[in-house]
Amino acid sequence: MWSEEASALVTADRSLTELRAVGPFTATFISRWFAEVPDVGAPPPIRDGFLTYAHARAVVAQHPEWAAALRADHQMHSDETDGSAPLEGMAVAAAELGRQRIAITDHSKTLRITNGMDEARLAAQGRRIDELNARGDGPRVLRAIEMDLTPEGASDMDPGALARLDLVLGAFHSKLRLKDDQTDRYLKALANSDIQVLAHPRGRVYNFRVGLTADWERVARAAAATGTALEIDAYPDRQDLDVERLRAVAASGAWVSIGTDAHTTGELVFLELGLAAAILAGISRERVLNCLDDQTLADRVGVVRAAKRRGSAERSDTTMAGGKRERIDTTPGRKGGSRYLRRDGAGRFSNDQTSAGRSVAADKRIAAKNKAPKGMKDRGD
Repeated sequence: MWSEEASALVTADRSLTELRAVGPFTATFISRWFAEVPDVGAPPPIRDGFLTYAHARAVVAQHPEWAAALRADHQMHSDETDGSAPLEGMAVAAAELGRQRIAITDHSKTLRITNGMDEARLAAQGRRIDELNARGDGPRVLRAIEMDLTPEGASDMDPGALARLDLVLGAFHSKLRLKDDQTDRYLKALANSDIQVLAHPRGRVYNFRVGLTADWERVARAAAATGTALEIDAYPDRQDLDVERLRAVAASGAWVSIGTDAHTTGELVFLELGLAAAILAGISRERVLNCLDDQTLADRVGVVRAAKRRGSAERSDTTMAGGKRERIDTTPGRKGGSRYLRRDGAGRFSNDQTSAGRSVAADKRIAAKNKAPKGMKDRGD
């Protein structure tokens, strides 16, 4: 997560200690590695296909037309579920970064471990968002949700409640470690008439979970056929979809949505990682939801909803049935966790690694408010 490559500092005869967490002792070893490059081999799959922050920033800098066109962030969380800041705070922080539109995508009710919202809380949040937009002094805030999908691609929220939102993201949070081909799961999810975006499709997490396997060319073609956008989750340890799979998306003509998946205000800067992935994969800006103006996005969502309703089966086939719920597969906690974290006042990343980038106080507050069911870990997505 260095903002510059170490090689650039060496070339400019600058001290390597300018880099975060590098002191004289570590700088000595890095200098030796430049003088005598070691053979480190290819990374294992669980750490493969991730961009460095410095690389992403360099790519974006070379394509200023993208930075000018992409002013929206379509995934972030507030303290309504597992974020650390109120939606007003996320909006203010996004405005300071030049964002013109944001989507507040707190979790849905099945993900109880994150204090997921039911329909009543979702409606109440929507009213707060309407009041915030009425002030007209910040970015346009979309009423949205990151809705939990069953492995069969079914929803966990009332379709009527979802229809009143500006954008619905669907995401898998269970059975994320299966090793067999999951193409059919994706095809069912993409056909779900409630969602317009499939969030962090692979479910991978750096050095923690490799993610699901599928025929990504077939998935991309299905996304194009249904009009469902595939997300580039720009959170550093997700980067999902990655550049390799995004090339199949580019070839299919499917739509893409980019979101930081920020749980704190400091994590909103990660949009550059998603932007760089889209550029490197050859995604057309005309196929990125974030590049649409507000009215065109609303029209697009309406078209997708109407087309899916026409082609969908009976609602009973896509509404989650009762019964035993699958065990939630969680991200790492403090021990061995891989989440990158907040920046301090100077723009540097802090060294205190807390689970999912939240403060210790926020973790305790959520744990006290929302005890995990037996058999589940005490960390959410």
